[in-house]
Amino acid sequence: MSGSLSPSALSRLLGAWNLGAAPAYRELADVVRLLVLDGRVPLEVALPSERALAATLGVSRTTVTAAYSLLREQGFLSSGQGSRGRTCIPQAGPRGSRGGGVRANLSGAPGLAVPDGILDLAYASLPASGEVVHRAFASALTELPAMLPGFGYDALGVHALREAIAGHYSAAGVPTTARQVLVTSGAQHALNIVLRTLAGRSDKVLVEHPSYPNAIDAIRAAGCRLVPVAMPAAHAETRSGARPGWDLEAIETALMQQRPAMAYVVPDFHNPTGRLMPDSQRRRLVRAAASAGTVLVVDETLRELNLDGAVSTPLAAFSPAVVSIGSLSKSHWAGLRTGWIRAEESLIQRFAAARTTMDLGGPVVEQLAAAHLVNALAEPLPARLASLRENRDALLDLIAERLPGWEAERPDGGLSVWCRLPAPISTALAVVAPDFGIRLAAGPRFGTGGAFEHHLRVPFTLPPEQLETAVAALRSAQDRLEASPQLRRDLGTPPAAAIA
Repeated sequence: MSGSLSPSALSRLLGAWNLGAAPAYRELADVVRLLVLDGRVPLEVALPSERALAATLGVSRTTVTAAYSLLREQGFLSSGQGSRGRTCIPQAGPRGSRGGGVRANLSGAPGLAVPDGILDLAYASLPASGEVVHRAFASALTELPAMLPGFGYDALGVHALREAIAGHYSAAGVPTTARQVLVTSGAQHALNIVLRTLAGRSDKVLVEHPSYPNAIDAIRAAGCRLVPVAMPAAHAETRSGARPGWDLEAIETALMQQRPAMAYVVPDFHNPTGRLMPDSQRRRLVRAAASAGTVLVVDETLRELNLDGAVSTPLAAFSPAVVSIGSLSKSHWAGLRTGWIRAEESLIQRFAAARTTMDLGGPVVEQLAAAHLVNALAEPLPARLASLRENRDALLDLIAERLPGWEAERPDGGLSVWCRLPAPISTALAVVAPDFGIRLAAGPRFGTGGAFEHHLRVPFTLPPEQLETAVAALRSAQDRLEASPQLRRDLGTPPAAAIA
């Protein structure tokens, strides 16, 4: 992101920064540095001028000058013209806990098989909804003979599945026809089709910060420029006492300043925070995107995993220009590899044309089975949601008991808890975790430029007894790092691993 941060916006993020525990300039620099590491102040953003920030904070300009100088020395502020340096992350060698070498290895890493005896906390995914999926495939096999006289190629997808998906949207208040649906091999495939169609190389794509790692990787691989917009911290409650949602003021500013070609957002149980965007913010988001000429692409893969029964309106209900991506991977089984794009018919035709440069269609039997699953979408969900609620509560209790220095945000839905760590040790934890029987996705994988070293995503897809083992392992890994501070400086990068 190449915008700027106003003095009032930075002041709001700083909060009560001047505690008197150290010289004011150092306290100011420390808080700004943590905001950058947490991703709450995006990278490549120009900080306010020294004079303007001093006036807003009610401190001397000398204090702000000294703070900015310290940030430059530490590598968190570039040397810009005058005092308008831009935020950045210090570069380090390959053995550092941050820097170019680590980021290169963390991004786009190939998937590795998990060794026996290792609990996988890098995947936020569930096993198949057993009998339901099996029954759907049995029905699909009986329907297959009717499909055999055809060629089997269909870039749009099997009509029965497109009809089922359209019916699902219509029932949710978004009138849809089969002509507005393109079936894909999962949500990641859908996003790549959308990117190839809507965003050319060097185009800007707005994302929430943090965001889903595989989406960030896809946007980078398409040659697009990320425009990260920080989400409010979990403890930043509103005046009404409500939990934080999205910083719509920051999103609106980024849209108007940057004019990105596309915005990728996850309003339904956001990955990794688990938040649900209120309808009032959805309306503002749609209006802001339309004003900026930005196509709003909405990832709804977690929408069905509504743990607390909160009511929300699909974002496409607020504008026909919204492009929606969905899949059965999180609600039923990732092995189905069935996803979709819902958009205006003219866009669907463009997506289908782009899709044929990647593949000529999906497997027919899987689509026939998926049609049964979509038509009876709610069948496996009550039992799955009850189990997930139990797992979520167990994980939150375990973290509070065994990891008291951690701040775990209670998710409204989805499959994981986003935790703030007591120190910037996320990558170090990921490196040592296999020694204690677990595999982790380090916090920086969910952002850009090495941010989120203070954070870790912990899925609650495992049963409570395995979650207890996993949290005990996290405690042991943290104890090792605390007992040997020099270990954090000497560790290499986490092993290459896939994330879901």
